[in-house]
Amino acid sequence: MTTDASTRPAPGVGAAASVARRIEAILLVVEEPQSLVALASAVSAPVPAVRQAIESLVEDYDGRAGGPRRGFELREAGGGWRLYVRAEHDDLVSEFVGTQAPSRLSQAALETLAVIAYKQPVTRGQVAAIRAVNVDSVVRTLLGRGLITEEFTDPETGAIHYGTTDALLANLGINSLDELPPISPLLPDVSGDDSLDDALGR
Repeated sequence: MTTDASTRPAPGVGAAASVARRIEAILLVVEEPQSLVALASAVSAPVPAVRQAIESLVEDYDGRAGGPRRGFELREAGGGWRLYVRAEHDDLVSEFVGTQAPSRLSQAALETLAVIAYKQPVTRGQVAAIRAVNVDSVVRTLLGRGLITEEFTDPETGAIHYGTTDALLANLGINSLDELPPISPLLPDVSGDDSLDDALGR
């Protein structure tokens, strides 16, 4: 049995779709913009194929590929690509996050928050180096709680620098970070900071 040429997929279509889906999976979990080279390495595909896949995903999310326009977008920023909530939904998402029932922060979250408070602006990599553990999920938690925010993105490395918010000051009952207790620049014992522990419900 033969298949009509018009019904056969174009050469490379299946492979291109596979690359796009793998890139999509990576983009769902990254915290910082990823360069084409970094994405190519992550999905084991050549850079031109990754560039084409990115373009197809942008069209898909924007509704230009025949499907619906998504509530998020794939945007280039800081020398790389990352998923973002569309601007028209910012208020909705902020309100939703703000109405979530607060829960006590874990010891890991408190320690990470202390590092950011004293060392800001600071990247996730720098925080991880100080704590000697991966802090990706903890940073997401702190962002979701509104205790930290993305200050800026390094134009050369694409690394996001984090800082604390006014919500942290309110929780600590202080008006300025200058009121935080003195601490060694090397942060030898972050977990011993009782002021953060007590104020945030530990």
